[in-house]
Amino acid sequence: MHRFAFLVHPFDLKRDVARKYPFVKFLPSALVEAMLWRMSPKLLGKIDGIKSATGSQTQGWLIGVPTTAKMMLENEAKTINLLTEACKIAKDLGAEIVGLGAFTAIVGDSGLELQKRSPIPITTGNSYTTWTAIEATKLAAELMGIDWQNAVAAVVGATGSIGKACAYLLSKGAEVGNKVNISPVSEVVIVGRDEDRLNSLRRELLSNSSASIQVATNIAEGLSRADIVISVTSAIDAVIEPEHLKSGCVVCDVARPRDVSERVRKERDDVLVIDGGIVEVPGQPRWEFSIGLPDNLTLACVAETMLLALEGRLEPFTVGRDIRLEQILEIANIASKHGFKLSGLRSFEHQISQEQILQIREKAKQAVLKVRGWGLGTGD
Repeated sequence: MHRFAFLVHPFDLKRDVARKYPFVKFLPSALVEAMLWRMSPKLLGKIDGIKSATGSQTQGWLIGVPTTAKMMLENEAKTINLLTEACKIAKDLGAEIVGLGAFTAIVGDSGLELQKRSPIPITTGNSYTTWTAIEATKLAAELMGIDWQNAVAAVVGATGSIGKACAYLLSKGAEVGNKVNISPVSEVVIVGRDEDRLNSLRRELLSNSSASIQVATNIAEGLSRADIVISVTSAIDAVIEPEHLKSGCVVCDVARPRDVSERVRKERDDVLVIDGGIVEVPGQPRWEFSIGLPDNLTLACVAETMLLALEGRLEPFTVGRDIRLEQILEIANIASKHGFKLSGLRSFEHQISQEQILQIREKAKQAVLKVRGWGLGTGD
């Protein structure tokens, strides 16, 4: 049996740290941050009960890195040292590969710097995250009655590793084992802050695409016509607000911390927001420390780490800013082989039913009619 470890970190300075140290709820944020910088990575708990459809098994450990996303961006050198220490802890526990969660997968050139220092291979999990984001978005679009092949899709954070890969799949399409067929959409709007990088990506996409490719540096402009939105920025705070979204659209929020504002959930009952990259794990998984999901579910980045352990692929599978299409399709096929699959749809960390989706779809229909002036006592 090959074993793995996975690195996590707190998103919210008070809420997440308090899960491990309840007393911090009563301390000033600056003091909590200073306390975290003086701490070392900690073992949070074991993960076992993972059993592949092939009969093979794996187990692993969650290791907590005591830095928030904000802290990582402010002191990347210190963060790399902490991540290296965490990888050494993983090796001492018996792990043969380490997965990087959330912002630990972003610092150090998307894992490349850490791989030079780590005693065992690492993976960001971004290949499988990309595939499950597209797969979940396609399912959500079908349930919302969106015509995929004629849809306008926007990718927010398009010049990042996952964003670029999502833009490529949306514009080119792909197929995995005759089971999941992703057709190209009609138009892809790539959204980001750096216009030069966006234009470079546009040229790259156009050379392999049948879809129209547009560029936007303004989120409101980029999302105004979008039927489908995939958001995967490295922003610390939410970037998508209620006023940015078209009625009836699907938004797949892959980023952690979230890109979609809580205001969207509260104010826009006519759009469907789904969490990206949530998969069902085969066997009877048991987690000594919860990451906020039922034991049988996990994030796709964690699942990729599990899959590489099950396959005995103890290698830096996904590191760096470029994800090859071949990698994405390979890990999707490996997931199918071992019985990992999309868990249905979740929205803001809660399962969402088809009945709820139908309600959103009806609200969207009403919103469109209202804009057109129908059903408002105008005589139309």
